[in-house]
Amino acid sequence: MDFIHKLSISQKECDETIYWLELLFATDYISKEEFERLKNPALEILKIIRSIIITTKSKTHNK
Repeated sequence: MDFIHKLSISQKECDETIYWLELLFATDYISKEEFERLKNPALEILKIIRSIIITTKSKTHNK
């Protein structure tokens, strides 16, 4: 379960990164191109982390 806990922390950090990117874009600190270039990979990483959490939880519950 320590593995899931660490992944949950990673998920929160990734969510926070996306929030800050959105804030930087909303305040015109970064351009739309920079925003998209950074946000899209962050969203993909978030999806991967969530998928690993779901898969790991389902495997530990089935034991």
